[in-house]
Amino acid sequence: MRGQKPLPPDDDDDAPGDVPNPESGGELLPDDWDRPSKTQRKKESHELQSLGEALVALPADRLEGLGIDETLLEAIRQYKRTKTFEGQRRQMQYIGKLMRRADPEPLREAVAQMQLGRAKDSLALHEAERWRTELIGSDDALTRFMAEHPECDVQQLRSLIRAARKDASAAPEQRSGRAYRELFKFIRAEQ
Repeated sequence: MRGQKPLPPDDDDDAPGDVPNPESGGELLPDDWDRPSKTQRKKESHELQSLGEALVALPADRLEGLGIDETLLEAIRQYKRTKTFEGQRRQMQYIGKLMRRADPEPLREAVAQMQLGRAKDSLALHEAERWRTELIGSDDALTRFMAEHPECDVQQLRSLIRAARKDASAAPEQRSGRAYRELFKFIRAEQ
């Protein structure tokens, strides 16, 4: 407080523009504090930078179809060309800064669709692996598979199952795994 003059006491308790703040014990605060706090701005900035990190993971052809500002697109390309950690960190901060001027919603949707597509692919692979294991393990699984996929070629499927079982019963050093892979490919094609 050195060198500063104290403010005169405020006698007018009902000044226009001031509202009581219940969280601070009834202390009066200006009415025009509707701008975001520094903490809120930093949080939004970090969210945009995280979105930028997700954007650089997208393939180049997917990025160009989003209608991103050319400056931001070039910054993302530059990030992908940068090899050093510190260079990538600084470039990511620059991408975050450019993201503040861009509309984040279409970008968030594109990233979400990409992640959803990966999750669906992963789920389909796990389902195909589960079917392959069941089909090799029991004949009842073939009946269930046929009930779910009536249009598939039963004769070819049975042939693949027999070959995979024969391959599985062979000694480990004599297994080729070819029939096992072919059965998996067949199941994936039917899904």
